[in-house]
Amino acid sequence: MKQSIVKIEHLSHRYSSSWAIRDINIEISDFGIVGLLGSNGAGKSTTMNILCGSLNQTEGSVYINGINFRDDPMQAKMEIGFLPQNPPLYLDLTVDEYLNYCASLRNMSGKIKKDAVEEAKDRCGISHFSSRLLKNLSGGYRQRVGIAQAIVHRPNVLVLDEPTNGLDPNQIIEVRSLIREIAKDRVVIFSSHILSEVQLLCRDIKMIENGKIVFEDTMDAFNNYIEPHSMLVHLNNMPNIAELEAIQGIMRVELLNDRLVRLFFSGEPEITETIVTQSVNKGWRLQEISLEKNSVEEIFKQLSQH
Repeated sequence: MKQSIVKIEHLSHRYSSSWAIRDINIEISDFGIVGLLGSNGAGKSTTMNILCGSLNQTEGSVYINGINFRDDPMQAKMEIGFLPQNPPLYLDLTVDEYLNYCASLRNMSGKIKKDAVEEAKDRCGISHFSSRLLKNLSGGYRQRVGIAQAIVHRPNVLVLDEPTNGLDPNQIIEVRSLIREIAKDRVVIFSSHILSEVQLLCRDIKMIENGKIVFEDTMDAFNNYIEPHSMLVHLNNMPNIAELEAIQGIMRVELLNDRLVRLFFSGEPEITETIVTQSVNKGWRLQEISLEKNSVEEIFKQLSQH
């Protein structure tokens, strides 16, 4: 049986008298990018802080590569890299000084540390800025340095909290590409409020609301969580609107042009068959039918309310 890289069992945490999270269970066994979603105050940050070892849970267990955080926190932390929403950069240090300092904090020294720093710089595309002060780097390159400090000790798990926040479109594309590359040989847990970023990057989704897991499946399953209730229909011989509105199950008709119409329907799965049959019988000359998917924002909203 394949060993889990990340395993969270019955995780709960209480602040004062209220529970922030309750009975969270997550298991990740394959490399790749896993999205961690949740509204503000849902318990997402609490879960991340416990996973990274900066907060002790009230109940439950966290295992990283089979290592129990409670039994051996130092060894478990060696398996994790963390980039918080505001990267912990010391702006008066050069890139080399900063990364060497971060490697020393991970108990690295000598040639091992030197090689690890060079590897992290090379992987993050910042080797040419080795002697540059961090305060003189652009936002995108500061973010790359933040990612470099998170992977300098070659962890198996990388936790990224809002890694593209505040970047311009070109910088976002660059950081997105870097994250994909890094995820080829480790688990990346990616948290962001930019749902389009999650949709583009993530293989799987874990969503927390009111301190509990409300969704746990693939990105494809997330995209299809809400069944579509509208379709685009291309007809070469467009009938009048009243004729389309008379079809059983059609709630509303929106004419887009003389050959394209949007049909809103009540959810019956056989509605497409009805459209095809009507087109054949009445000579509408149907060219194409495509169901319209709901936006990730709408899916997130519905899951949050549930």
